[in-house]
Amino acid sequence: MDYIRHIGSPLGPLTLASDGESLTGLWFDGQKHYGMTLAEEREEKDLRVFRETEAWLRLYFSGEAPDFTPPLLLRGTDFRRRIWQLLLAVPYGETVSYGELARRAAGDVPAAFRCARAVGGAVGRNPISILVPCHRVLAADGSLCGYAGGAERKRALLRLEGIEIP
Repeated sequence: MDYIRHIGSPLGPLTLASDGESLTGLWFDGQKHYGMTLAEEREEKDLRVFRETEAWLRLYFSGEAPDFTPPLLLRGTDFRRRIWQLLLAVPYGETVSYGELARRAAGDVPAAFRCARAVGGAVGRNPISILVPCHRVLAADGSLCGYAGGAERKRALLRLEGIEIP
């Protein structure tokens, strides 16, 4: 059983998901891969992790770098979880390329997954938007490319962090 909560944000409605203890999902309503890790059986519930996530999001959307992270449970394949862990290491206000993420993962994953395209697939299926900062991943030339929540949201999230993309 999963629990969900719908909240608003400056960039549109969000759906939060939890197993009851940890945050397992955060999606912009209608984004690509929306709810991909949600159990079929779910109910709306007020949970501590949702309140912590909302506090984190309030700080973030006010332009501050939150100094805490709610408990997260990343559901996915070993490869995807490895890439999502690498995303968590990308600091607020900084970016990384898909190729650089592939290089960082190189020692830990089979050769077939060491390319930027495979990394891009994992980044795009990140189930916890914003907190697991997939919006900080750019093309090799520094341009925007791909974001399940839409390019304008990606640009807005980067702008919040002081990153301007031409």
